[in-house]
Amino acid sequence: GPREDLHMLFDLVLNHVPAPRQLAHQDDDFRMLATTLGSDPFIGRLLTGRGESGKLKVGASVQALSRIGQKIEQFRVSKILAFRGLAQAEIEEAQAGDIVSLAGMTKATVADTICDLAVDEPLDAQPNDPPTITVNFGINDSPLAGRDGKKVQSRVIRERLMKEAESNVAIKIADTPGGEAFEVSGRGELQMGVLIENMRREGFELSISRPQVIMKEEDGVTMEPVEEATIDVDDEYSGAVIEKLTSTRKGELVEMKPAGVGKTRIIAHVPSRGLIGYHGEFLTDTRGTGVLNRVFHGWTPHKGPIPGRRAGVLISMENGEAVAYALWNLEERGKMFVEPQEKVYTGMIIGEHSRENDLEVNPLKGKKLTNVRASGSDEAVRLTPITRMSLEQAIAYINDDELVEVTPNAIRLRKRHLDPHERKRAARAEG
Repeated sequence: GPREDLHMLFDLVLNHVPAPRQLAHQDDDFRMLATTLGSDPFIGRLLTGRGESGKLKVGASVQALSRIGQKIEQFRVSKILAFRGLAQAEIEEAQAGDIVSLAGMTKATVADTICDLAVDEPLDAQPNDPPTITVNFGINDSPLAGRDGKKVQSRVIRERLMKEAESNVAIKIADTPGGEAFEVSGRGELQMGVLIENMRREGFELSISRPQVIMKEEDGVTMEPVEEATIDVDDEYSGAVIEKLTSTRKGELVEMKPAGVGKTRIIAHVPSRGLIGYHGEFLTDTRGTGVLNRVFHGWTPHKGPIPGRRAGVLISMENGEAVAYALWNLEERGKMFVEPQEKVYTGMIIGEHSRENDLEVNPLKGKKLTNVRASGSDEAVRLTPITRMSLEQAIAYINDDELVEVTPNAIRLRKRHLDPHERKRAARAEG
């Protein structure tokens, strides 16, 4: 008949699944590999892992060793938390085989070994992927600042970023000179997009710079990070994907093989610079059916320039609300990013120019009204639907002299210098 509960399954597990192999090492010195990093508002930093050998009591002095055996810090274990069902409960002693969270450390992180003071051999661990891009998170200083969000001061932004770095091993935070912005290093614009999206939903307003790839010098040669992209696509799109990755984005095809009926798996090594902004293009090229995974592969000598956005932008020269008639007249100049009645300000990017140079335009200009009427001349203004960018698209779209303004209700593009004279001065200084 129907079974009432899962007792039989649990009995099977107890009778046939072997006990943790670590139990055999109960009498050795304590060693644990930290596999996840967390934080608790009351306890502070938490490292979770499985005890590989020995026993550990609350209050014991232990040390943290890096992957290569360097001592990172020595600390007292203030709390040991064990998993009981879905909750965590405090326990007095952990033994080999237990999965526990430890509190008390300040510097130790994922892939470090927490062990007795007598131990000098760390456990084997996969290295953490280093950050590959940096983005500047600054205060929102546009004329529309503070209207949507409540968290706008740099102090509040800094606190939130530091809190994120406590529990997110892939993110590093540094202050910039002047203290108005913070340099956030991470593994890709998608990860940055998730962090920014979370922050805007919490009520933050930010200005975000274009992602910069982290380079390093080795024997006088500039090295850049390379990622291994593993792509599964339908056969018909494989040509377009390979062409994009290997030509404009400076990637190298490593392997291409069938992956089931009508599918192809492509493995390529692509510079991190080449993957900025690629995800959206990839989904367009594969009609939303492709799957793209990327992982840090290594460093390679700099591969030369990768073409970015070729078109210039249309910049508003007035503050106010955009007028349908003005936008209709500007459509022949390029693609619009704003709709009628949307608030715009001097220095805000309202569209993409059809040529390579930037153009200042007036989106507030109404129609000159006269008392002359002619049949057919007063037709309703019909506007082409605008392009709304996602956060990741906007971050990848901007150039170095531009910013993305992010508020809880809007994503706007703007020039770093809103005043046209300041823009000219800055361009001359760089020129």
